[in-house]
Amino acid sequence: MKIDDRWEERTGFQERVAYHPSIDLRTDFVMVYGIDDSMPERIKEWQECGYVVHLMTGVAWGEYQDYLYGQVDGRNHWDEAQKNRYGETISHGKDVPYMVPTIAFTNYLTSRIKKAVDAGVEAIHLEEPEFWVEGGYSEAFKREWRIFYKEEWTPPHESVDGQYRASKLKAFLYKRCLDRLCTELKEYAQVKYQRTLRFYVPTHSLINYTQWRIVSPQSQLLSLPTVDGYIAQVWTGTSRTPNVYGGIAKERTFETAYLEYGVMQELARGTERRMWFLHDPIEDNPNYDWEDYKNNYVKTLVASLFHPDVFRYEISPWPNRIFNRSYPKKDGKGKEPIPPSYATSLLIIMNVLRDLNQDEIKWENGLDPVGLMLSDTAMFQRNHPEISGEDTSQKYDGTEREMLKGNKAKELLYWSEFYGLALPLLKSGIPVRPIQLDNIRRFTSYLNHYKTLILSYEFMKPEAPDIHLGISQWVQNGGNLIYVGDGSDAFHQVREWWNTREADYNNPAEHLLESLGVEWREGIQHVGKGLVTILPNHPKEFAQNEQNAKLLKDTVKKATEKSAQDSFRWDEKNYLLLRRGPYVISSVMEESVHMEPLRLSGLYVDLLDPNLSIKEEVTILPGNQSLLYDLNSQTNETDIQVIASSSRMESVEKAHNEYSILMKGPLHVPGVCRIRYPVKPVKILIVDEQNKEKSINFEWDQRSNTFFFYYKNNPEGTKIKILHYSVDISSS
Repeated sequence: MKIDDRWEERTGFQERVAYHPSIDLRTDFVMVYGIDDSMPERIKEWQECGYVVHLMTGVAWGEYQDYLYGQVDGRNHWDEAQKNRYGETISHGKDVPYMVPTIAFTNYLTSRIKKAVDAGVEAIHLEEPEFWVEGGYSEAFKREWRIFYKEEWTPPHESVDGQYRASKLKAFLYKRCLDRLCTELKEYAQVKYQRTLRFYVPTHSLINYTQWRIVSPQSQLLSLPTVDGYIAQVWTGTSRTPNVYGGIAKERTFETAYLEYGVMQELARGTERRMWFLHDPIEDNPNYDWEDYKNNYVKTLVASLFHPDVFRYEISPWPNRIFNRSYPKKDGKGKEPIPPSYATSLLIIMNVLRDLNQDEIKWENGLDPVGLMLSDTAMFQRNHPEISGEDTSQKYDGTEREMLKGNKAKELLYWSEFYGLALPLLKSGIPVRPIQLDNIRRFTSYLNHYKTLILSYEFMKPEAPDIHLGISQWVQNGGNLIYVGDGSDAFHQVREWWNTREADYNNPAEHLLESLGVEWREGIQHVGKGLVTILPNHPKEFAQNEQNAKLLKDTVKKATEKSAQDSFRWDEKNYLLLRRGPYVISSVMEESVHMEPLRLSGLYVDLLDPNLSIKEEVTILPGNQSLLYDLNSQTNETDIQVIASSSRMESVEKAHNEYSILMKGPLHVPGVCRIRYPVKPVKILIVDEQNKEKSINFEWDQRSNTFFFYYKNNPEGTKIKILHYSVDISSS
């Protein structure tokens, strides 16, 4: 591990409470949450502790009662709360409604956030621009409808066209809100303080918002130059949402997280914008035990590491609730605080994450990723008149989300149209990647990283016809397109570009095939140097049973083999394995081609083990993941190297016969460290605040030339001296 510059902002966390040594995780930056009266003081405290300080606040909900009750401008603003068809307010808590982002509300947020600019924050995060599918019935929304569409408001639940148009407007309203807010505050910072202010949008993934039936601007934010990046809010709470594979509905946390992180990286890939992947060591639901939290945390953590284009991480939201609160014991008898072993593991991982920007990236099977196209418009199709008689309302109180009720509504939650295309490949070790369909018209070379793409318009629609020109050019140049669909989706009939007066297509797929110059018939057709395969099935069929999943895989395999070189070999496995420099990331999947474990031989440090154990043989069972450090990846025997630690390495000093390291970490979390050293040390000393030295025990491992030791973490710093014989050594 290296000492890095905090201004690279590789790791950070968000916290609403004041600074405390027990949550001083020594990341690069901290996001002070909320814009109440205590905000300036909280910002100052974290700054004084050496952090780069950002601000985070909710853009759709928050403690905005002064605005709601007319204390700001003398007008009551409850008509701007999101409401469902029954007139019920959609809330995040008592007096905390989700808002329709009107101009007045945007101006209110702008004035409140100026206080954070005055307090000196470097960046502002506008969290979760969310409009629920069930919303669209408040008076403010009706006004916006009349302005936007120049026609009278239509109840969204009465037709697919009404639902689609309502959702399209919802996305526009939050895009407008963010554009106005970011632009005004950036100008304010320039004029008043002559400094550049950055804006980021922490947001759930497009996949999760579609499953949970929420509308958000997502890729539309790429058109806003005032937005500097995003946080991918993917965690156990989103990724354990059930889906269907082989006809079985259940949680598939790793697979869902892998796809969620995958689509989120598309908001930054090929741009200068920053992306942080969020991990949460617990989740919003406080009713699980620590073992459950840990198992699912590891699944999401490892899933995120399979996307090497991203190397920045929000290592935790709300560390105070992790390190200072208690949760149910596994036997159900009372509660307990975080186990020291889990706390130690978390700090090891949080420090390792600063080292993931590696040049060497290698997938084991060597297969090119298969792109699965996904559009923002998938969020626009998440209600249907057929389910209007069922209870489709959802509520979220900040800790637990109420699931949908009713069979048809649950089908919406499972979203088998998407997972039916993704899971058969992912479960077979094929690195499938969700990619943003809308980006084809934004970036001329967007598809160049892919040789095979899967597309269906049975659960989403193309926003503009020029998307098809980009796809056609890609196929002509040698791309391999597989179109899946039977034309049965009712949303094909919404008022859109493919069925206006100037066009006469039953669905957008007809325009796509016309652009490609192919016929609507099953099988493979040649287009220029590429291929187009038509599979005339509805995508959700491939989630229903193993036979249908095999049909999809066989279709992709046949098309890929036909378009590939002679040396190509389709290789199905029950695992994914990726190397990022010395880090070896793996996940072995259940419900796969077989149930054999993955066995790795070599010399590794187990980074998920709080004791940082050395292993020559590693066995990963189906359903489990691993994160290893490959000691054989670096063979310079004269290097001194901190392999991993539950503290941040702040400084290093080297003398002729000793090596000193200053380590910092939060109170009450055990300090552990494994260091690679050219010779076995003579002695290791801890230097206290009075500069007194005390010898501590350590474990030497001859196989790896590493040693391991324990100490007490301290946010003020723990100085460690390593004494050795007089030898010629150098540090890395």
